[in-house]
Amino acid sequence: MRTGVLSLQGAFAEHIRKLRDLGNDVFEIRSQKDIEKPFDALVLPGGESTAMKKLLDATGLLNPLKQLISEGIPVLATCAGLILLAKNIEGGEESCFASMDIEVKRNAYGRQLGSFRCKEHFNGEVIEMPFIRAPYVTKVGKDTEILSVHDDKIVAVKQGRQIAVSFHPELTDDTAVYDMFLKI
Repeated sequence: MRTGVLSLQGAFAEHIRKLRDLGNDVFEIRSQKDIEKPFDALVLPGGESTAMKKLLDATGLLNPLKQLISEGIPVLATCAGLILLAKNIEGGEESCFASMDIEVKRNAYGRQLGSFRCKEHFNGEVIEMPFIRAPYVTKVGKDTEILSVHDDKIVAVKQGRQIAVSFHPELTDDTAVYDMFLKI
């Protein structure tokens, strides 16, 4: 399986390392030429969603990736990546890919000092979840499956071939999120 990891900003190196450890052919997506060859899956990492949106537009990657997502390429989105997939963002911020029928609240757990780790159920397993200035999902559409909740807040969802989580699975030894993604 060949997986492209958006590598404009954020925690892309950790995703690349994790996917390679799981035996994947992984490459960085930084420009349009990077997506000229076929690939099987896409990772949208954590980072700063506003900066990512600007860089996606500036590099010309926004529309080609939006097209791939709409055609059903499997996507794993973490933290800021979840915001990029959301149809709605609280506060009226313009959406980016708008491919998941969810509404999100940015920086919902506060600033950097509000970052924390916990263990919660994810798809039937208890896993470690590092939250760093994390968003959470405030509303889901009828076709969106809730995979995990922390303190009554939705922190992991799946819709079709897209998985989006508020936390950073790339910063743990657990592979449950990746295992689910790679099965898609």
